[in-house]
This record gives sequence, structure tokens and C-alpha cells, in this order.
Amino acid sequence: MALTILLSGFGPFPGASCNPTGALVQGLARLRRPALADARLVPHVFQTSYRAVDRDLPRLLTEVQPDAVLMFGVSAKARCLEVETRARNAMSAFRDADGHQALSTGIVPGGPRALLFGVPAAPLALAARKARIPTAISRDAGRYLCNYLSWRAIEATARPAGPCFAAFIHVPESRQAVVRRKAMGARSWRMRDLLRGGEAILLAAAAETRRRKHMKER
Repeated sequence: MALTILLSGFGPFPGASCNPTGALVQGLARLRRPALADARLVPHVFQTSYRAVDRDLPRLLTEVQPDAVLMFGVSAKARCLEVETRARNAMSAFRDADGHQALSTGIVPGGPRALLFGVPAAPLALAARKARIPTAISRDAGRYLCNYLSWRAIEATARPAGPCFAAFIHVPESRQAVVRRKAMGARSWRMRDLLRGGEAILLAAAAETRRRKHMKER
């Protein structure tokens, strides 16, 4: 069953001049595995701004028509890969890469407190653990662009022609960033570790998307 999977990462932003997720999704898109032989992998690196997400995500959903959206973002607080389970109706006052500041504390004023990803997080986390990559399940995607993109992607899955799968994975800072913060005692993550964990999650996501697509077409 042919699949189209949109892989997204983010570029740098204030306070994080080194964001590994751009290189991560580009690397994942180049994977050649038997389990992905029927999959079209489309990478996209969002500029870390609300305007970029609002501009690019609808265009990508229309042009690419993905069956699945697998998103990655970096978190300075993460000490392992984190599979998010929800997006909160909250926005940070922290400025984005365009220098813009959110004018509201919520994404949808008067809306629900959170939107849940309609996919099981446990199999994705387990797949990465089996690849010997420490991975946890998270209920807090923050209030910045990662959370905002998650909210918009979950909204898209609720539409009749939207993706049948969406998931967001937070990754720790890369080795380059951690070297500058050795005093914190953080683990040094290499890109090859992120790629191994990302590949395991991607394969699990593809399998779940096939299952959902099959059920939808029955």
C-alpha cells in the first residue's frame, strides 16, 4: 500500500542556534528500507515562526496530500526522545525566529484546553527503545512552536481529507549545543543516535499509517 509521509523539522530560533531536527528529517527522507519501499518521504524544515507554520502547513497538506505527518522539534529540557501525546491550547510570550511575539495566551480563545494526538504513543516509544535509544512519553509539548504545529496538525487530521496519522517527537539538543552547556551534565547526543531513534519511530509510524489507511478504505 503506497504511502506519503511528510517529515518536518524546525530551523534555529532565539536561544537555539543549533537545531538538529532539520538535518534529522533530511536524513530520514534519504532512508532506503524494504519497509519503506512503497513510501514517499517528503521532508520540510519550518522556519521557527508562527507565520511560517500558518503559511507552509496548509500548502504542504494540499500539495503533498500526506497520509501521515511525523514532526520533530528540539527541546533543551529533553534528556531523551519524547513522544508527545497532546497539544495544549497555550502560547508562549517567547519571540519566534521572525522576532514576533504571540498576542494571545491561547491558540484558540475559548477552545478546548488540549487536543490529543489520535495515535498510540507507546508503540512509537517502544520502537525507539528497541533500537536502544532512550525514549519517553510526554504530556507537555510546551507552549512554543512545537506545540503550535502539533495543534494545527491535529486539527488537520480531523478533516475528511486530512492525514490519518500525526505525531510529534521532541529530541534533545545535539552534541554541538550540549558541549556549550557541559555544566548542566547533559548527555551528548550525536546525530547518528537521533537518526537511529527517528528511523525506528518512522517505521512504526508507517506501519500504523498503513493499518489506518486500510481500515479507512474498507
